[in-house]
Amino acid sequence: MQREWYTKVLMKDIDIVNGAGKIEKMRLQNILMQLRKCTNHPYLFDGAEPGPPYTTDEHLVYNCGKLVILDKLLPKLREQGSRVLIFSQMTRMLDILEDYCLWRQYHYCRLDGQTHHEDRQRQINEYNEDNSIKFIFMLSTRAGGLGINLATADVVIIYDSDWNPQVDLQAMDRAHRIGQTKQVRVFRFITENTVEEKIVERAEIKLRLDKLVIQQGRLADSKSTTLNKDEMLNMIRHGANHVFASKDSEITDEDIDTILQKGEAKTAELNQKYEALGDSSLRNFTVDTPGESVYKFEGEDYREKQKTLGIGHWIEPPKRERKANYAVDAYFREALRVSEPKAPKAPRPPKQPIVQDFQFFPPRLFELLDQEIYYFRKTLGYKVPKNSELGPEASKQQKEEQRKIDDSEPLSEDEQQEKENLLTQGFTNWTKRDFNQFIKANEKYGRDDIENIAKEVEGKTPEEVMEYSAVFWERCHELTDIDRIMAQIERGEAKIQRRASIKRALDAKMARYRAPFHQLRIAYGTNKGKNYMEEEDRFLVCMLHKLGFDRENVYEELRAAIRASPQFRFDWFLKSRTAMELQRRCNTLITLIERENQELEEKERAERKKKLPKAVTVPGVPAQPINKTGQKRKNETSTGNVDKKKKKK
Repeated sequence: MQREWYTKVLMKDIDIVNGAGKIEKMRLQNILMQLRKCTNHPYLFDGAEPGPPYTTDEHLVYNCGKLVILDKLLPKLREQGSRVLIFSQMTRMLDILEDYCLWRQYHYCRLDGQTHHEDRQRQINEYNEDNSIKFIFMLSTRAGGLGINLATADVVIIYDSDWNPQVDLQAMDRAHRIGQTKQVRVFRFITENTVEEKIVERAEIKLRLDKLVIQQGRLADSKSTTLNKDEMLNMIRHGANHVFASKDSEITDEDIDTILQKGEAKTAELNQKYEALGDSSLRNFTVDTPGESVYKFEGEDYREKQKTLGIGHWIEPPKRERKANYAVDAYFREALRVSEPKAPKAPRPPKQPIVQDFQFFPPRLFELLDQEIYYFRKTLGYKVPKNSELGPEASKQQKEEQRKIDDSEPLSEDEQQEKENLLTQGFTNWTKRDFNQFIKANEKYGRDDIENIAKEVEGKTPEEVMEYSAVFWERCHELTDIDRIMAQIERGEAKIQRRASIKRALDAKMARYRAPFHQLRIAYGTNKGKNYMEEEDRFLVCMLHKLGFDRENVYEELRAAIRASPQFRFDWFLKSRTAMELQRRCNTLITLIERENQELEEKERAERKKKLPKAVTVPGVPAQPINKTGQKRKNETSTGNVDKKKKKK
């Protein structure tokens, strides 16, 4: 299973491994983490553990190579009277180890970042007691690395290695404390032909570089210890050929002593290789040493076999791609582009009053200002240029503008006085900011809600806003961007009408039940979803009506109400919904309620129409409805005549 899941991770991102896909650092880091999880235990992936029902038995061990070794090593250590510290980077891995200890009936303690201080100290004291029955102490590497004395243990197992070698050294030091009377042994678990080999290799280089640079006092121009994309990609590719080559399990049934001897030999071999490294290799974080071809395996050269057998599952080298630092053609095209000369702006007289269209000055003022501008241009001898953008109308427009300039006259004293008077008749105290607030308030509350609109316009009294609103709706066609403004206001008014319609629909629905939280039913039709239950939908509708549909942040309040309701204290699905997801579900329910209300109204109208009396039509006589009371009286009279006849007989 472990090989299968390791292959799945590689095959999922095979384009990255082959170098064909887009190489992103975050994506490579994610692949590395998934591969590390797989080397620790495949059950760290959701769906890997067989079940339900989920059982704790042999499958927990034989599906993971590290646990197979651990299962053989622990009985031997127990017979020798040793006590064990197990360090892991992942707390979920500690969960699996905890299940294993319970299954094998090993007494243990556990410490990670979630352990409270009181429990932490209590477990340390229990483990360090004389004649303690605790055999194993499981710790997360980061939480249990500092400030802990576990000198009663003499075996340290590094289940998975850290990128930083100092972290693992600190974990080992938990047993190398004052009071230790036994020789401390350290076992580091490494899954062969996987990314873990590269992690340990890099950590060892960091240690040796630390010794070279710091402890010997020599300064070296070393690179940053941060992994770059190429280094991460090489780590991912390491061992991939070996994993793809075989689908069979390589977990052997060898004796634990044989396995330990092989581990010691492998460690000695790696130490010799690290000792042979030069300063340049350490600085570059590489362990490349000359050796025979990687295509030679078991005395046979597989380079020629690839040509005849096809590529199979080999990992192809990355493709060569040409990367341009900048678009040369686009750069020079933009740099050498010569724009057409812009037409000079027409001159304006100095000290011209600034008037805005939203201030709604009298139209006569604009006529006087235009006359003043035209005469100023006439005094300068200004000639109107031809605007080529107007096409065939350019010449006609040019002549018309030039005629206005040539025929212009200066303002008389009466016209000058009139202009001064007109400048005081607009909404001069309304700024662009006030106007924008007025428009947004109309969008929010509708054009008729003057009271709320006045609250939104800062610094203006309700009377001022009312006066401005009357002029605005009378002369709004004079604004330059009136189409955009009207579309904005109408969109807001449509939302207001929609909210009112929804409120009426909810009110009508709730009015049909005496206890809506228990009795309310929703006509799903064919729109019944699979995720939400009817009880949940009923609560959403009733609480939405109670909180107020048109309130701001109503769905955040609805989410809080769900979490506070004891009715759903075990309903994790509903409690984990976001405000946006609740809003989407409520919109669906509102649509169903509106459809149900519409069907009921149509049904009621049809029934009322059936109950209305039909009119009797006689030729030449206007149609008159039958009086039910008169008809009844007539029937009673007829019945009375029959009774009289019976008495006479």
